[in-house]
Amino acid sequence: MDKREKRYDNKKYWKNKKNKTKDFIFGVRSVIEAVRANRTLNKILIQKGMDKALFLELKEALKGKDFPLQFVPVEKLDSYTEENHQGVIALVSPVEYYKVEEVVEGLLEEGKKPFILALDRITDTRNFGAIARTAECEGVDAILIPSKGSAQVTPDAIKTSAGALNRIKVCKTDNFKESLFYIQQCGLRLVACTEKSKTPLYQTNLRGSVCVIMGSEEDGITSDLINLADISCKIPMRGKIASLNVSVATGMVLYEKLRQECY
Repeated sequence: MDKREKRYDNKKYWKNKKNKTKDFIFGVRSVIEAVRANRTLNKILIQKGMDKALFLELKEALKGKDFPLQFVPVEKLDSYTEENHQGVIALVSPVEYYKVEEVVEGLLEEGKKPFILALDRITDTRNFGAIARTAECEGVDAILIPSKGSAQVTPDAIKTSAGALNRIKVCKTDNFKESLFYIQQCGLRLVACTEKSKTPLYQTNLRGSVCVIMGSEEDGITSDLINLADISCKIPMRGKIASLNVSVATGMVLYEKLRQECY
């Protein structure tokens, strides 16, 4: 297969991929203006081998910013639009993200007992949406996610959440561990749900102001976050499969808190 045939096959592949993301900005100038206007962007896609002059202009505009960047083949950018994208597309978040510090402080000032759900590197959009739906139903005040290495609020995530992501506050942080430490200093107990714990979920006190930490689909909660947590717990299991889907596990933990406080 020569290079032209290979390029055609790649283009055909991306053309056939169903790209459901509708909220995006394309073109170097448009993306730069969005950055300068502090638009909430989930990710910036940059073409591999992008025109050097345009890339340097974009790089200068992004200086001091911390947007997630992903270098992709031109075919992927072509799947978003047939217009001249100039090698760059920015995916715009359909919701505004909050700062967890402001959310927690606001809840404490109102005399409430904050209930925060922290998701450590949950990457699957459908899991994220399902978790958000359960969190809203179970009374979670806000969801905390890392800025990078985590699923973001996208139209697909909102659809999976049955609209819950339009109702519950999502906080994004550049330093996940530091934000958890801040939450801890505000008087919330950090509860890590991990199979490494020896304490069953039903023996764990979840009443009052807490922040429940759930780990990634691949390797769970990182060890440094487990060490930071005030307490840890595990969901008892009798079957031979070693772990649960993270959205199912999250639902169990959130319901247990509701059960302890209401029944």
